[in-house]
Amino acid sequence: MTPPQPRTSQFLHRSTQRVRAYDRRHPLVWDVLVTLLFVTAALTDGAGGWRTTAADPRVAEWLVLLVSLGLSVPLLWRRRHPLPALAVMVATALVSNWTGAWLQIAFAQFVVVFNIALRQSLRTLGAAAALTVLPMLVSFFRFPHGSWDELIVPQLWSLALVGLAGLAVRSRQDYTRALVDRARQLEVERDQQAQLAASAERARIAREMHDIIGHNLSVITGLADGGSYAAARNPERAGQALTAIATTSRNALAELRRLLDVLGEEAPSPTAELSPAPALDDLDSLIDGVRSAGLPVLRKVEGEPVPLPAGLELTVYRVVQEALTNTLKHGGPSATSELLVSYAADAVTVIVTDTGRGSVADSPGTGRGLAGMRERTALYRGILEAGPRPAGGWRVRLRIPLPIPSPSPEGPTP
Repeated sequence: MTPPQPRTSQFLHRSTQRVRAYDRRHPLVWDVLVTLLFVTAALTDGAGGWRTTAADPRVAEWLVLLVSLGLSVPLLWRRRHPLPALAVMVATALVSNWTGAWLQIAFAQFVVVFNIALRQSLRTLGAAAALTVLPMLVSFFRFPHGSWDELIVPQLWSLALVGLAGLAVRSRQDYTRALVDRARQLEVERDQQAQLAASAERARIAREMHDIIGHNLSVITGLADGGSYAAARNPERAGQALTAIATTSRNALAELRRLLDVLGEEAPSPTAELSPAPALDDLDSLIDGVRSAGLPVLRKVEGEPVPLPAGLELTVYRVVQEALTNTLKHGGPSATSELLVSYAADAVTVIVTDTGRGSVADSPGTGRGLAGMRERTALYRGILEAGPRPAGGWRVRLRIPLPIPSPSPEGPTP
């Protein structure tokens, strides 16, 4: 855990952030304030204090005033036009060093050098350093009473330190900017992942809603058609059809209510219906409902049934449900269907065929049901084939590879 920062550090950090924010909003105001500060210092030194360090204190005061302004006023353009501003200050510094005034405000050149190191290229920084060295050389050759170490080396060290400080601050700003950009990119990627997850969840819910509503409405439609046909000839059969319609409707409402409870609550409430998802054991009740709607279904099983993951069983159940629903919708009144479930060592295969007229064959794969079957199959790396049979009718074949069980370590025999 990061220790809390002292209040003084927090205050300084907040104050610095406010100053930087104000500088970004009003750069000219800040430039004017900084320039006025240096102009005031230059004029104060030019009032007489410059003579204590001058090589020739007899320089005219009007010249000292002009040189003071020439070394301070160009700071106003240190950020917008740094190299021209430095050139003007270097030219003024040449006059100051040639005449022997040696005004202390000449160090303001380093402020411009710092800004160049902070914002310009290394080539521009090299040119600025070369310009700044010129007044030093003039001072040494014009008044050679001092040694090289006294006149040149300290200023060269100052120039190097200022340049390195500007590069260090620039590197820090680039690093901080990169962190901010990375944080923004991560936020964008997080939002994209959330959108993708929401889209996948919507697609899953759409498949479930389609399977539940489409199948049950098809069964209800078949029962209603059969009941209306039997109403005039066999009232007892019509009553059975109505009873089956009521049962199917209640089952559909229960499934929809369970799905909506999951959607509407972050955690299931104690009163929410938590019935398990349909599995292969529920195929019998599914086939019974289809048969009651008027579609004869023959079921066959090959091989020894093996336990399957719940998601895989749900996929097989929904594919069978959709295939039988399509037969109810498009097979016609005389259609029959056959369901074959085959278990092998490496896969489970389901084949649903019918003898109907197969109106879905006019547009294979364009319906929501077939697309949902393929999406479910792809989740388990399975293969789905759907199309008309040469002898008439429709055929749906699903093959899903069985998951390879992970080997369990053999322990010692007790």
